[in-house]
Amino acid sequence: MKVRIGFTPGPFPSGAEGQGLLRQLVGLGDTHGYDSIWLSDRVVGGTFPLEPLVALSMVAAYSDTLKFGTSVLALPLRNPVLLAKELATLDYLSNGRLLPAVGLGQENTAEYQACGVAKENRGRRADEAIRVLRRLWQEDLVTHEGTFFRFHDVTITPKPVQRPSPPIWIGGRSKAAQRRTGRIGDGWLVSQATPQEVDEAKELIFSTATQYGRAIDEDHIGVMLGFCIASSIEEASAIAEPHANRGRSDTHYTNYCAIGPPEKAVAKIKEYLAAGASKFVVRPMCNAEETKKQLDIFGQEILPLLHG
Repeated sequence: MKVRIGFTPGPFPSGAEGQGLLRQLVGLGDTHGYDSIWLSDRVVGGTFPLEPLVALSMVAAYSDTLKFGTSVLALPLRNPVLLAKELATLDYLSNGRLLPAVGLGQENTAEYQACGVAKENRGRRADEAIRVLRRLWQEDLVTHEGTFFRFHDVTITPKPVQRPSPPIWIGGRSKAAQRRTGRIGDGWLVSQATPQEVDEAKELIFSTATQYGRAIDEDHIGVMLGFCIASSIEEASAIAEPHANRGRSDTHYTNYCAIGPPEKAVAKIKEYLAAGASKFVVRPMCNAEETKKQLDIFGQEILPLLHG
């Protein structure tokens, strides 16, 4: 399996200092040969992520080679007809560099309420939306009579460059997300999962796909991996600690992040490779001012050892 490593920026500064950062990060990605750049999705809230589809259109213009994806797009919050048009346009203008990864969104009910969507229906709504996306990308004059979406004789153009359609990656660590990947997804992108959990999830994904008469490519198991590189584990931990995601209380973040000197980061990634992952989205665990430095270090010292 070919190893492919992309990155997500991590903290994005607000105000004028953030306006030119995306272009700088795209240039950094091209310089070091990162496979892709990924942007997260938060519709409402006090944090400062960019709206991913608008920002990714800038990525498509800034680079002729860098692939780009969403990590992950809150699918239940969006109308799939409009989203199919937006994603197809991005894929068309970038000559097939779009990597859409979708999920159910955050646990905070305020985001669903703000978008007029019932949170309790989000799983079924996402499943139906994925079917709508694929049909609109592959067919003309689509008629759909579903639980959440209904329309008649709809065609969208341009069609995506990737045929029959861009691969839809499913985000989420839960068993439901793993089964959704097997049932209707093309790949799995997980965050905050240990190598052992990835190994176990892979088996459920593949067995579910078989149950539904489908097949998931073996190299479509992806991991979002927090990292911080420094001369020692202690120094790296001091930088990373304030930026560690506290989404899990059952295991320490160092069990699913790469913290320490470059050789420690390589060793952690090799644990995931042994578990069956081959796609990675690395996230620098540092403040916004240190983001480029961390991605430079990773690109110079680690990426050549793994992409080769």
